Amino acid sequence: MQILITTSVLSRTRVVQFTPLTLLLALAAMALPMMVLSLMLYHAVVLKAAHEHWPIISQAVRYVEKQELAQRDRYMRENLDAMAEKVGGLQAKLMRLEAVSERVAGMAGMKPDELKKIEAEPKGASGGPLVSMLETRPSARTLDELNNQMGNLQAMSERGSDLFTLIESHLFEKRLEALMVPSSAPVEGPVGSGFGFRTDPFTHRPALHTGLDFPADPGTSILAAAGGVVLSAGPHPQYGQLVELDHGNGLVTRYAHTSRMLVKQGDLVKRGQKIAEVGNTGRSTGPHLHFEVLVEGVQQNPAKFLASQGAVSTASQKSNAVSLK
Repeated sequence: MQILITTSVLSRTRVVQFTPLTLLLALAAMALPMMVLSLMLYHAVVLKAAHEHWPIISQAVRYVEKQELAQRDRYMRENLDAMAEKVGGLQAKLMRLEAVSERVAGMAGMKPDELKKIEAEPKGASGGPLVSMLETRPSARTLDELNNQMGNLQAMSERGSDLFTLIESHLFEKRLEALMVPSSAPVEGPVGSGFGFRTDPFTHRPALHTGLDFPADPGTSILAAAGGVVLSAGPHPQYGQLVELDHGNGLVTRYAHTSRMLVKQGDLVKRGQKIAEVGNTGRSTGPHLHFEVLVEGVQQNPAKFLASQGAVSTASQKSNAVSLK
């Protein structure tokens, strides 16, 4: 397409040539301002009609706004219902977990009074049935109710965390108590002489034997029957080279007639640690370990402690076989 432009008879004719692409671009350049102007006029007219309540346009605007609000409200309610179902499921799981934690607390030896201390005491009168979010009608589920339920779940979670912390503390205390009880055999092997009355090897008269004798070769390792602190480690006129361990709560163990002591007073030892070697020192007729358990300074039958873990199978039998002669 060509357009000839002539201004006078003597002037030169100018030729303007248009291609389909240039025509399309020209039309677009002309249409774009018209569209922007139309949108601005439409927006101004609609706003003016909505504010001044023009009969037809204002009703159409309110109808559109009502549809948008209804759609938004439906979307919000669907999301609230989905969240409420998840919160209800979490609440049920937390309640089951709370019941399990209370049973475990009972197994750990915790008293009901200790559990009551964890529960927060409500101020003033309160009560009423517990209603889960799953039991609430969909129309009644609101954002405020969901926030309240989330707060309740957080409180239950904090209480469960405190309860499990307390249970862990009790179990740790019980484990420590078990570690401090002399239930491990100090020397591997059978018991030679048990706790009770027997004929004294030196006087040949009946006398109380206050421990267990473990016959063994000189130099055999002597292991701590439980964790504790070395109360003393030195010579004794009757026990020879003697090691005493304090396990707390008035519980003490003695390891007598040793040939060599590997610990000193004040040392911390753990269960199974080598503390000495078997010997024949003191009032002894041969190499062996004389093992005693004292509670508040009174000798007890060590077989009762060792038998609790099966450390010595023959200890109680040997002790029961000894009788007054």
